[in-house]
Amino acid sequence: MKIIYMIIGFISFMLGSIGVVLPILPTTPFLLLSAYCFARSSKRINDWFIQTKIYQTHLDSFVKERAMLLKTKISILLFASIMLMFPLLLSDNLYLKLFIVILYITKYYYFTFRIKTIKTKYE
Repeated sequence: MKIIYMIIGFISFMLGSIGVVLPILPTTPFLLLSAYCFARSSKRINDWFIQTKIYQTHLDSFVKERAMLLKTKISILLFASIMLMFPLLLSDNLYLKLFIVILYITKYYYFTFRIKTIKTKYE
């Protein structure tokens, strides 16, 4: 199972790294998945990941303080909202649409009230 976590961790790390350069791909969710997978796969790999600049820049404040930069919050919410818009508009299933609307409300509530917003990385 540790090998599977490691593979998923590296795939999501690559996608998160690409997301740093391409604004279409979200960085933080992929890096959070990487952190989760690396923590379960190997202490050595997890220690390496925590020391990377990409971790320090995008996840350190969230992991330590449960806080995110406003820019990070907006990019996550924007990407997730766009992706959820497709099934919301294209589906004829009322229950799926209701579920997506509840998901929207929950997502915005959580990011607005449960995750602290910081103005700079060093605040």
